[in-house]
Amino acid sequence: MRLFVAIQLSDELKTSLTGMMHELKKAGVKGSFVPTNNLHLTLAFIGETKETPAVKDALKTVQYKPFRLSLTEAGSFGDLIWVGLKGSQGLAGAVKAVRDALDAAGIEYDRKKFVPHITLVRKAAGRWQQVSAPKGEMMVKKISLMKSEQKDGKRVYTEIFSI
Repeated sequence: MRLFVAIQLSDELKTSLTGMMHELKKAGVKGSFVPTNNLHLTLAFIGETKETPAVKDALKTVQYKPFRLSLTEAGSFGDLIWVGLKGSQGLAGAVKAVRDALDAAGIEYDRKKFVPHITLVRKAAGRWQQVSAPKGEMMVKKISLMKSEQKDGKRVYTEIFSI
């Protein structure tokens, strides 16, 4: 099963981000736009694993306090367009707690440096820099273990556990 640990976004943030994606399309940007239902903030990407029960057990040990998450600037990693996030010490603490719990349980995950962002477009082509990042914020009260699978040729994310 392909897994990742994420923060699911509020409807308000999804609406703001979808508005930016429409602006990108109007500006002529082409690429693989992320479906609104799949917008999220990844805290740890685990990938293919048969260790789902162990991942759930590890996450049960995670302690964090609710915190505010705010959209910041738009940016890119090569041909990937994203919107950044600011979450003060709460976000950094939650990421550290999740990753420490996975480490303690011996769960493998992608150990790239955490850069808080929400992917909007993959394989993007075109000038996007004139499109401003939307405003928005939300309170984070839940962290989710998500399953990623292909259904009818589309990537579908489903929450299978939360803390």
